Amino acid sequence: MTLTLAPPPETPIEPVIELLHGVRITDPYRWLEDQNSSRTQEWVEEQTAYTQAYLKALPYRERIKRRVTELLDIEAVSNIWKVGGKYFYLKRWRHQEQPSIVMREDGSEEEIVLIDPAKRWEGTAAVTILAVSRDGKRVAYSVRNNGADIHAVEFFDVQQREVLPDQLPAGYYGGLAFSFSGTGIYYIYVPAEKAGTSQRSVLWHAFGTDVQKDAEIFSVGGDPAPQLLMFGLADERRLCYLVKWFDDSHAADLYIHNLAELEPPKKIVERIEAQFHPYPYSFGNRLIAMTDSRAPNYRIVALDLDKSPEENWQELVPECHRRIYGFSITGGLMFVLYVENGNTTVEIYDLDGQKRGILPCPSEGTLQFASWQPEGDTLLYRFTSFSHPPEIRAYHTRTGESELWTQSRVNFQSSSIDVTRVSYPSRDGTQIPIYLVSQKEKASGEKVPRPTFLVGYGGFGHIQTPQFAAYSAFLIECGFMFAVANLRGGAEFGEEWHLAGKRHNRQNAIDDFIAAGEWLIENEYTIPGKLAVGGGSNGGLLVGAALTQRPDLFRAVICLGPLLDMFRYHKYMPDGANHWIDEYGSADDENDFLSLRSYSPYHRVQDGAPYPAVLLITGDADTRCHPMHARKMTARLQAATTSQHPILLDNKREWGHVPMQPLSVRIESLTDRLAFLCEELGVSV
Repeated sequence: MTLTLAPPPETPIEPVIELLHGVRITDPYRWLEDQNSSRTQEWVEEQTAYTQAYLKALPYRERIKRRVTELLDIEAVSNIWKVGGKYFYLKRWRHQEQPSIVMREDGSEEEIVLIDPAKRWEGTAAVTILAVSRDGKRVAYSVRNNGADIHAVEFFDVQQREVLPDQLPAGYYGGLAFSFSGTGIYYIYVPAEKAGTSQRSVLWHAFGTDVQKDAEIFSVGGDPAPQLLMFGLADERRLCYLVKWFDDSHAADLYIHNLAELEPPKKIVERIEAQFHPYPYSFGNRLIAMTDSRAPNYRIVALDLDKSPEENWQELVPECHRRIYGFSITGGLMFVLYVENGNTTVEIYDLDGQKRGILPCPSEGTLQFASWQPEGDTLLYRFTSFSHPPEIRAYHTRTGESELWTQSRVNFQSSSIDVTRVSYPSRDGTQIPIYLVSQKEKASGEKVPRPTFLVGYGGFGHIQTPQFAAYSAFLIECGFMFAVANLRGGAEFGEEWHLAGKRHNRQNAIDDFIAAGEWLIENEYTIPGKLAVGGGSNGGLLVGAALTQRPDLFRAVICLGPLLDMFRYHKYMPDGANHWIDEYGSADDENDFLSLRSYSPYHRVQDGAPYPAVLLITGDADTRCHPMHARKMTARLQAATTSQHPILLDNKREWGHVPMQPLSVRIESLTDRLAFLCEELGVSV
């Protein structure tokens, strides 16, 4: 490091000692959990000033910012819906802070802006389309501030070009669907102050009436609290309720609510140990759904709503060696998304399960369905890869032709990029796939060690497939190797791969990640002192665990929105804690506690260890991975390390867990991270 760094601000140690299952646990910085105390706020301000003094003094920062601006400040389209002859989508034009909600008629190039956040609100408000009525006359959309988990809901009248007075308050929502007539909305709402309570309800709101008087049409409760999701079925005359239980087993109930016949909800699946993928489709008396019941890699089945027991299910697409990751139905065809060898492919079936072909799309990348409209004839899908900026394509079921609908135009030389996928052995010998992305080798073919940025996730069954990102594009241009390890805990090879890194097996994912770093050095892709790692959310936990178990292996660490105190994480989750406890366990359970104790990053920090440079990033609006984790870890590492590398906290007041920050904030934040990496790894820009 070339910068002269002053000592960090001092943090008072005020030990809190408690016994957990007979084990004495000391927490020196418990006082930093109180986010609203003046002491904590003063400490955050001191740390922020310390961090900013470092970041603003970094050489090349302005040069990096100019390039980051080129990569991020582009026209971009997302969240696209096709209803009848209209397209509704989010579009951000160049120099615009947040995307607008836009409408376009099929066959027309004219774009009509329905909602422009800059004209509606001040500050950081962002919108997302939640639903469009079947006649295309009304749009429901969320209004989210600072990337927070809670959001409000508003409605736009397309014909009158005005926002309706009906507004749903800020809180947690588990589904929203227009009625068949379009005169009202069904929704699941949990007020922020009641998050974590045991009761979940579906409400009905008729437009033009008082929201406070909305009627409850379904409710479910229990201890622990279940997760309730709601979906409007294709005919919009019935609702589907999915109840996920987190007690003795990961079980689910499935209800159908026939609104047209004024019937009470009918339970068609009861406490089955299975998951159902969101957005089941209904055709007559059949419900088509994706499930892992008797199929860890998922299968697609049709449920007869009068003969719902599993033995009466009709299997349309059986499980196979590839993971089914999603499906969509459009124009009487079923499009099934598979993941194999890290890439996605789509096979086409009819509604009786007969294969009809393969969806034409570029290879070696990631495909996602962008819109679903069972009664339509156009499938919209998004494609991207490490070297391919996102584009949206339209597949017309009547002609079998695919065309480019829109694409992100990024000034990036993709032809100079080399992508390979290999595998390496983890600690227990398991072969772990890894993507290696870099500029192509010189004509001589001589391998030259590069500064390397390694990322991973390894949790919640999340699959990491090739994606274009501004930060990886920048690093590759600067001579870095960008490495993505497909760790256990994900689901690249199905549920078995997920379970191998879940809960008491969490150390497997950490071992996989550490082994990736060792393998990159042993095989001369990089050298000691030139390896950096990064991750966010569960990936933040991953890199936090890796840096405390092998501080000698990494030179720099970016830890974004992390979980780090695994004894207390569940106490700071206002909603959805049961889902996370299912993944990690809880220190309230003795068996879980022993597992968490073995890797909880905050508790693994050792006094006198030479830790790498660490940039911890969090925000006051993050209610999913509470900022107390980053605060306490910053204080602990600053007090413990004997190296001269910086331990920095980048705490933003208006920053939540959802990546929906304004463009200018994203540019500044990404510039800081990239400048930090280049400085600590000694890379000239």
